[in-house]
Amino acid sequence: MGKAKMLDQNAPKKILTPGNLWAYALGLMGINLAIGLVNSYQAEFFNKMLGANLMIIAAIILGAKFVSIVADFIIGHLIDNARFKSGKMRPWILISAFPLAAVTMLSFAAFKFPGTQAGQVGMYIYIGVIVTIWNISMTLADIPSQGTLALLSPDGNERNNAAGLGNTLKSVALAASGVFATVILMAFGKDALDTVTYLVLAGVLCGLGFIFQLFMYFKCKENVKATGATSVTFKEMFQELKSNKQILIVFLTYILGFGRNIALGIAVQATYILCREGVDMSFLSFLGFEGRLYGDGISWAIGITSAVSSMITIVLNAVINKKLGEKKYFIIAGIYGFVVSVICVISYIYGGSFARSFWAILIYQFIFGFAYGPNGFLPMVMTSDIVDYQEWKTGKRTEGTQFAILSLSNKLSNGISVAVGIFLMGAIGFSAATANNYIQNDVEHISEFITDDMQNKAWIIYFFIPGLCMLISSIPMFFYKINEKVKKQMREELAERRAAAAQEELDYEKPVDEDIEDAPVQEIVEEKEEALEETPTDEE
Repeated sequence: MGKAKMLDQNAPKKILTPGNLWAYALGLMGINLAIGLVNSYQAEFFNKMLGANLMIIAAIILGAKFVSIVADFIIGHLIDNARFKSGKMRPWILISAFPLAAVTMLSFAAFKFPGTQAGQVGMYIYIGVIVTIWNISMTLADIPSQGTLALLSPDGNERNNAAGLGNTLKSVALAASGVFATVILMAFGKDALDTVTYLVLAGVLCGLGFIFQLFMYFKCKENVKATGATSVTFKEMFQELKSNKQILIVFLTYILGFGRNIALGIAVQATYILCREGVDMSFLSFLGFEGRLYGDGISWAIGITSAVSSMITIVLNAVINKKLGEKKYFIIAGIYGFVVSVICVISYIYGGSFARSFWAILIYQFIFGFAYGPNGFLPMVMTSDIVDYQEWKTGKRTEGTQFAILSLSNKLSNGISVAVGIFLMGAIGFSAATANNYIQNDVEHISEFITDDMQNKAWIIYFFIPGLCMLISSIPMFFYKINEKVKKQMREELAERRAAAAQEELDYEKPVDEDIEDAPVQEIVEEKEEALEETPTDEE
């Protein structure tokens, strides 16, 4: 009984309450409501409502992503050099909340441009400015929200709990725009988004996101004093990539695997094409809605089953990884994703009418979705291990640089994924404006525009490219060296080194004898001189 009481007294005091935990997670969710909306609908809006070409939009988005990468470093330096009483990261969460909401809303304002050449040039300049400003606003919100995690608690388990809940709500937020679009269309009695419903959709999501972001600011405190720098230079990252082969592997898995998430960026276009006859929503007649929804009104439909299976994998990630290790898990997931994608593409193209149906797509997606689970989990775990590995090998600990490389890899990969996906959709001849015209005026003949051939090409982009990129991104993992045996050895040796360093520091700082400490300095010197005079020399 006494022992149990002693254990309770020695247990670490909890710093993060459930309220703090949810405040942080909801804040992440709020930011990602805007990110999910823009990633899913921004290109579609510019294409359908402004008449912009998808391939040109893709080039603008890619350029804006590179600008936002440069903005990462500038914003990092601003955060490092600012001095706020309320903390290092928290003030920037407040500062970024309104710009992100405002620019996201502005992204869905349907300004009219003349059909002249000058008017078209002006439209693309406008799109370029809006997309670039939005990406900078997103970066301004994203950096402090991610950086806050390390300052919430000194306890690693509490931070892991916050990260786990935050990533779960983040995933929900990225997919939420499609569900909200359907609800809004049903409320307005429409079958496709227009200027009014686009603004309503943006207003609802931006309003919720703004509130959640403020909730993070007011309810999350920085319980760890920030000591390190937020910003890392390109030179530092390049040198780390050059000297650290293990973090280079993580970087390559992102770049080579850019297409793993291509489906998220083209979900709206893919739904228009693959579900060209729309999705019957009469099963919701009890809500007063009867009819079909098309494209941007039902973009969540073809991805909902993959979300279920990927969530199962996300829940089991830790267990599977403990059994297999990062290397085997990554490679097996990549091979699985590729094999499933090949089988499903062949089945869709050559399997007959049911194999091309909406219900078959749901089955394909569920089976394929298990391959998505490790994508976000394994690189985080690997980078954390690589920090220890590099310290073990070189004696230097550079977690700031290595996690900056992880962030850069993710941003580059996502930017390339969205841009390439939208570009390819434009390249196969798809236009939301044309598709919407058929839906509104001549839906019975929509197959004249969205042909079987266009469907086949869209399915290859939507389904085969992710599987192929999963396989290709697995190749660098064959050179990954940090297995369980290496982890055990390096952690034991690092623990010994740290214990020895701590003891050495303790010995160095050990206080001298109190009597000597209290004696005047001159008396100590005189006593030492007398002792030296009385000590016999070797000659004596």
